Amino acid sequence: MKLLRASAVLTLFFVIVTGIIFPLVITAIAQVAFPFQANGSMVKVGNKVIGSKLIGQNFTSPKFFHPRPSAAGDGYDANNSGATNLGPTNPKLLDGADGFEGIKQLAIKYRKENGLEPNVIIPADAVTRSASGLDPDISPLNAKLQVSRVALARGMSASRVLGLVDRHTELPFLGIFGEARVNVLELNLDLDSAQAGSS
Repeated sequence: MKLLRASAVLTLFFVIVTGIIFPLVITAIAQVAFPFQANGSMVKVGNKVIGSKLIGQNFTSPKFFHPRPSAAGDGYDANNSGATNLGPTNPKLLDGADGFEGIKQLAIKYRKENGLEPNVIIPADAVTRSASGLDPDISPLNAKLQVSRVALARGMSASRVLGLVDRHTELPFLGIFGEARVNVLELNLDLDSAQAGSS
């Protein structure tokens, strides 16, 4: 009976400390030290939440920069995150099949919508899907290849749109970790603000 009581008390103690107190302390520290990140990195316009910096959205209008392709549900479905799970030797990944757009179809579509010549090299992130299907970033090269289309659709100068891309290009952490990237949602919001400010 002594062992049973000691075991129950010890279990209750660890449930309270590790299951209640520790999570509450960490949550409180996060709310004070990193409130933006702790609350989902929500992006707001005014007081309205329009998305998260960490979850991509499917922009399709020629007036906006487009994200990389997504295999999450019908595209950028946060409730159905996931990849295609097609291996590099699977012909469906390259050629597509059964309504699935392969890399070849995505490259043709990307070149057409951005007015690119067949010999222009397209960055991998423009025609491949991310592992989560929710990647919010594109490569700087991907963004730069979309500049002419966006500028034309908005009646803005290409140099001004390119300046926005440069301003939103995040370099690798400490210059070596990760890749340079551009957050599509933040860039598109800044694009809207820049156009509204000039009109």
